[in-house]
Amino acid sequence: MERAIFAGGCFWCMVKPFDEQPGIHSVVSGYTGGHVENPTYEQVKQNTTGHTEAVEILFDPALISYEELLDVYWQQTDPTDAFGQFEDRGDNYRPVIFYTTETQKLAAEKSKAELASSQRFTDPIVTTIEAAQPFYPAELYHQEYYKKDPENFARNHAKRAQFVEENWQ
Repeated sequence: MERAIFAGGCFWCMVKPFDEQPGIHSVVSGYTGGHVENPTYEQVKQNTTGHTEAVEILFDPALISYEELLDVYWQQTDPTDAFGQFEDRGDNYRPVIFYTTETQKLAAEKSKAELASSQRFTDPIVTTIEAAQPFYPAELYHQEYYKKDPENFARNHAKRAQFVEENWQ
């Protein structure tokens, strides 16, 4: 198994697209990139921990490549918005690809450059690519939220779903 970490706004909305892919062992909602050990949701949403909401994905590279995960990632985000994603605003919702190996870093940089040169978006691609830091799983009620409360998930996912439909399909 390999590990990938992506931040793209609300972690509730980032789980399902990866969870549905072949070769995915687990998708865990959590926090990373900050300076507070074992942060809580309440701390992170105060935007004082330096953490961003993210998902940690364990995957079988024989069944799905990191490059394929990058393709899924880009299509869940607005890569031109550095200050949050959709209705979720602030540094704790910023889009980041956290690489765990040098190979992942190079693949992420290549993927970002290809997206920028595709001219799909007129604004610059501002998603950052950063070295992975400790990942802290979120509280249990956040895990697989789309399965636990599909109606609330759909409400929280509405702007993202509209953006994806308009820009990626």
